[in-house]
Amino acid sequence: MQFNSGDKYLVSCDNWFIGKDGNQYQAVWGPVKIVVTEEMLGIKTNHRSTNWYAIVGYPDDHVIVAGCQIHYATKLEDPTNLEESKADSWGTYEGKPFHEKQAFPAGIYVTKDG
Repeated sequence: MQFNSGDKYLVSCDNWFIGKDGNQYQAVWGPVKIVVTEEMLGIKTNHRSTNWYAIVGYPDDHVIVAGCQIHYATKLEDPTNLEESKADSWGTYEGKPFHEKQAFPAGIYVTKDG
């Protein structure tokens, strides 16, 4: 997959991270810019380190993800409904089966412009 600089993506990470609001997230949404390590750090890293990063978001609200930490990336222009997900819950209560949809935080940090 090739990232098109400036296009918006939903990027899921291998590990959880803390957003600037103090909450935990496992994915981030926003425009993506790819930078190589030498641009980012000013030094050339060895073969055991990542050699590129994805800056996801806007100048005042972004997350920098090491390329080796990106698990999935989906091009997605509109972040509507990303901040809350619905999951099926199946079980029994007093011997009767039930099914319901439960809302839960999606663990997606949606970056904002401005």
